Amino acid sequence: MTTPPIGPCRSCLRRAWLIGRLAGNIELAWAARRPLPAVLALPDAELIAALAGEQRSRVLQEYRRFDAGAALQRCADRAVTAVCSCDPSYPARLLELPDPPAVLHVLGDPARFRQLVAADCAAIVGARRATPYGLEQARRLGHGLAVAGVTVVSGMALGIDSAAHAGALDGGGRTLAVLAGAPERAYPASKRQLHAQIAARGAVISELPPGITARRWSFPARNRIIAALAGPTVVVEAGERSGSLITAALCLELGRDVTAVPGLVTSPVATGTNALIVDGARLVRGPQDVLELMYGAAAPEVEPVAVGDSLPADLRGLLERVGSGLDTVAALTAAGLGVDAVLAGLAQLELRGRVRRSTGGRYVCRP
Repeated sequence: MTTPPIGPCRSCLRRAWLIGRLAGNIELAWAARRPLPAVLALPDAELIAALAGEQRSRVLQEYRRFDAGAALQRCADRAVTAVCSCDPSYPARLLELPDPPAVLHVLGDPARFRQLVAADCAAIVGARRATPYGLEQARRLGHGLAVAGVTVVSGMALGIDSAAHAGALDGGGRTLAVLAGAPERAYPASKRQLHAQIAARGAVISELPPGITARRWSFPARNRIIAALAGPTVVVEAGERSGSLITAALCLELGRDVTAVPGLVTSPVATGTNALIVDGARLVRGPQDVLELMYGAAAPEVEPVAVGDSLPADLRGLLERVGSGLDTVAALTAAGLGVDAVLAGLAQLELRGRVRRSTGGRYVCRP
């Protein structure tokens, strides 16, 4: 029997507010190379003393006057639910961190969020400037794992992360996006549609309260949440200094499995993934390899389905036109389609792996 959730406590809400209030100060500390986990693990009073500087008195006054009801109202105004670390529905995996978030701010149905984090989770991360090969592998992995009932966790960044989420949505919607900024704000802004789809069918979470802007330090902070939530993490493409390698290192610190999709030895975005394999990460060829790592002989079998076969009628029609020879934006708009619809549709088809851009602004259908 599932333990019912409880309301967030004032202490946890105040801690989340404090992290948001000192976000700029944490940025300065991070830029000065102070270890982020050590900073985020400081108790409230020590955090204020260490970072607030000349604003210390003012921050202390605001801290003492903190209004939990107002904080909850700000969440409610943005359809965000606050789940604090005292709540039975708070993911137990996060408590293994030395600096677990005091509150997870959830955009999406709270009951669905509880189902997603209670299930087995796998993370898929990788390069923002991904290759068509990498995008295709991320979509295929996200799709297959979601079909098998695994929650796909990623950071909704451009490239591999977004492709993994899109594949999971195609596979049934079992996906969780961890953002570096407030959960109600799509980041990057170009992924508003994907953000809305994940919120509607999966869940979007952040340790930062509504209204707080992402900063540079909040991306590695976000990565620790991804690493802790997941069982295995799959790195699809990563350069030599990719943030995905930070996530992989965090996984190893937590005793999680790190796996990687191999890439061309001549590809800059495969340098990091190939190095992980050389160092002992399990090589992943597809979702079945991840499932066998998670479940052994009891792993469910996933059919190798081409992601995106079930397209909405408008995208299917656009794909057919591209296949018939109307393979540029100019040709499609000349045939009577609106330019905004064409650009949005081609972007969706490219994200789903159904078309790729070629030379001269032409689009080529993928099988």
